[in-house]
Amino acid sequence: MGWLIMSERELTRVEVLAQVDDGRLTVDNAANMLELTRRQIFRLLRRYRQDGAAAIRHMARGKPPNNRIHKAKRDYALSLIKESYADFGPTLAAEMLAEHHGFKVSRETVRKWMQEDGIWLSRKQRRTFHQPRLRRECFGELVQIDGSDHRWFEERGDACTLLVFIDDATSRLMELRFVASESTFSYFEALESYLLKHGRPVAFYSDKHSVFRVPKPSEHMTGMTQFGRALAELNIEIICANSSQAKGRVERANRTLQDRLVKDLRIAGISNMEDGNAFLSGFVDRYNAKFAKAPAKPDNLHRALNIAPDRLVEVFCLRDKRYVTRNLTLKYDRKSIRLEVNDLTRGLVGKYVDVYEMPDGRIQVRAKGVALPCSIFDPHQQRVTHAAITENKHLSAVLAHIKAQQDKELMPPKVKPVSAKNNYKKNGRRNNGWNTLADRKRIADSKASQGCDS
Repeated sequence: MGWLIMSERELTRVEVLAQVDDGRLTVDNAANMLELTRRQIFRLLRRYRQDGAAAIRHMARGKPPNNRIHKAKRDYALSLIKESYADFGPTLAAEMLAEHHGFKVSRETVRKWMQEDGIWLSRKQRRTFHQPRLRRECFGELVQIDGSDHRWFEERGDACTLLVFIDDATSRLMELRFVASESTFSYFEALESYLLKHGRPVAFYSDKHSVFRVPKPSEHMTGMTQFGRALAELNIEIICANSSQAKGRVERANRTLQDRLVKDLRIAGISNMEDGNAFLSGFVDRYNAKFAKAPAKPDNLHRALNIAPDRLVEVFCLRDKRYVTRNLTLKYDRKSIRLEVNDLTRGLVGKYVDVYEMPDGRIQVRAKGVALPCSIFDPHQQRVTHAAITENKHLSAVLAHIKAQQDKELMPPKVKPVSAKNNYKKNGRRNNGWNTLADRKRIADSKASQGCDS
């Protein structure tokens, strides 16, 4: 006799029936233990004595179920799915079969059929594996950068972003800075501090944020962002990762910082970015002492700056080219900039000039490296345009700016009457009731009579 496959419930029944058959257990106690009636106990006991323990197994074991869907129906459903719903999930495919073909079957049955036929892969089968990448061998060879938006001060202050620079070879924190949001100027500020402390690394490794990469470059664009242009002038490469797992070192550092740094800031009682930035230098030293690793090679690939430190302000600014009109004006950031008339600016009509926007908001116009005297025609900062496209990481800063603008007492918009659309203008004369039709007829008759008398 071969092996018998039995469930746990069936094994329990065999054990109890054996005790009843040996006289060690009464029928009433067996019925209570198995939660069956006396009649069922006698029926099972009779089968047990006649055919042994194998008779207690369920009679349908190993046989096809009575409610099994016919194979022809299964093949028909799979043919419909392959023909019209090959890229549908099991839930939606089951809904389409019932709605458009009158074939009602549960979504789990459809899921099983699609998996067996190779049309649908389970979550486990679709799982992707990210193999760990070895560290770079030298300190300063690759520096991973990222911004972590978090409530760093918990309920004591507003949420902000922490810019994190971490060395790939050693996992050393190279630069930390609290900023309102990820922007070009915030990264410029952190990068300037990094360069003055450590020098120029070989390359930075970042995500696909618009600060580092143009999402959809056109043939009329260089495909380089302002941050990329600044790094090119400093002879530093920028590399964008294709996934967050690729720059996992800085991502894991963010997770550690969101635990340890938040608690350290709570203990220190810090609730704003200014005090937080002053606190970060001591925290970085403690963090590196605990988590930093030794590089595989002792070489330090950081290089000295290729420009004077006082000239970094000319690198870490926004640059663009603008066309000079016939009246010596140009447009930039929804502002009209007027150039002063002199011998140099007279020859710039119809040409392009360089516009520099400094971190403090100053705008400078240059032609062939020479700064031109200019003034902003409309110096008032305009509000955020209606339905402006804003990235998720910039949303907090944009909302803060909108709230500040709304809190100011702005002049109410001037509402023009409908008649103004037809170029109607008031003549300044008022109608006090004398200019009615009867009055005009009376005045005309009076003038006519006076003419006749004369």
